[in-house]
Amino acid sequence: MALALRCLRPLPSLLQRSSFAVTRGLPRAPRGCPAPLLEGCGQCAQQMLLSRQLATKKAKGKGQSQAKVNISAALVEDIINLEETSEDMQAVIEALKEDFSRNLNVRTSPGALDHITVMTKDGRFPLNQLGQISQKSPQLMIVNMTNFPESTAAAAKAIRESGMNLNPEVDGTMIRVPVPKVTREHRESLAKLAKQSTNKSKEALRKVRSKSITQVKKFKNKVSEDTIWLLEKQIQQMADEAATEMDKLLAAKTKELLG
Repeated sequence: MALALRCLRPLPSLLQRSSFAVTRGLPRAPRGCPAPLLEGCGQCAQQMLLSRQLATKKAKGKGQSQAKVNISAALVEDIINLEETSEDMQAVIEALKEDFSRNLNVRTSPGALDHITVMTKDGRFPLNQLGQISQKSPQLMIVNMTNFPESTAAAAKAIRESGMNLNPEVDGTMIRVPVPKVTREHRESLAKLAKQSTNKSKEALRKVRSKSITQVKKFKNKVSEDTIWLLEKQIQQMADEAATEMDKLLAAKTKELLG
C-alpha cells in the first residue's frame, strides 16, 4: 500500500506540466475572462483544442467533409477582427444582389423599373416613389407622374440612362416606355452576364479572404501554429459559405432570366 501511494504522488505535477504544454502558445485570455490559467485560460484553451480536434478528426478520412471550426471572435481579437471580415464578405454579396437587380432584368414587369433612381432638386428618389408604374401590354409600360409633374423630365432621363436600353416618350405628365420584345438570345446573353458578374464578385471575395489570412500570418511568431491554422481555416470556411450563397443567387437569377 505504501509503495502504491508513493507511485501516485508525482501525478498532480505531471498533469500540471501536461496542461501547460497544451495551453502554451495560445493567445492571451480575452478581456473579462473569468479563469486565467498560465498564459491562457482553461475555458479558452479547451475551446481552441476542441475546435482543432473536431476539425482534424474527419479530415483524416480522405474525401470526407471536414467539421466546422468556430472560434470565438473575442478570443482572437488581438490578431484579427473576424466580425469585420464577415462584414466585408457580406458587402460583396450585397453588391452582387444590387448588380443583379439593377442591370439584369428581362423588362417584362413594372417592377423592372423600381430600382431606377431619379435626381430631383430635392435629392435622389426611387422612380416608384415619384410615379405610378403600370404595364399596358407586354411591350408598353406607363409611368404616371401626376403627383410630381415637375420631375417628369428627370424621370424620363433616368429611365433612358438606366442601362436597360429603353427609350421613354414623354406625353405631358405621362411617360410611355416601349419595351423591346425579349428574345431567347437576349435572355441567354443576360444569363452570361450574370455568370460574369458572379465570377467578378468571387474574385473580390478572394481578395477579402487573402487580406484576412495575411493579417493572421503576421502573428505566426507570436502565437501557436494551431492558432494560426484554426484562424486560416475559419476564414476559408467563411469565404466558402459566401461563395455558396453567390452560387445560389446566380442559380435563381439564371432561372429567372431563362424562364
